[in-house]
Amino acid sequence: MDPAARPAAALVPLLGAPRARLLALLGEPLPTVELARRLRVTPSAVSQHLRVLHAAGLVARARDGRHVLYRRSPLGEELARTGEPPDPRP
Repeated sequence: MDPAARPAAALVPLLGAPRARLLALLGEPLPTVELARRLRVTPSAVSQHLRVLHAAGLVARARDGRHVLYRRSPLGEELARTGEPPDPRP
C-alpha cells in the first residue's frame, strides 16, 4: 500500500482496519470501483463501508458523469490527519 494511504494507527481500533484503510485512500476523490481495485476487494464490500463512513459524516460524495466520487469530508480529513476524533470543546 502507498505509504500516504496508510491509516493512522489510532484509526484502526476506532473504525476497524478496512474502514481506516478506505478513509486513508480518500485523500483524492475516487469512485467505488477504483477503491475496490486498490484494496483488492469487491465493489459491494467497498460500498458497504462507504455507506457507514458517509452516515458518520467522514466521507462526502459527488456525482461525476456516470460515477460517484467519494472523498474525505472536513471531519474525515481531521480524523485522518491526527488519527483521533477532533476535540468537541470550543
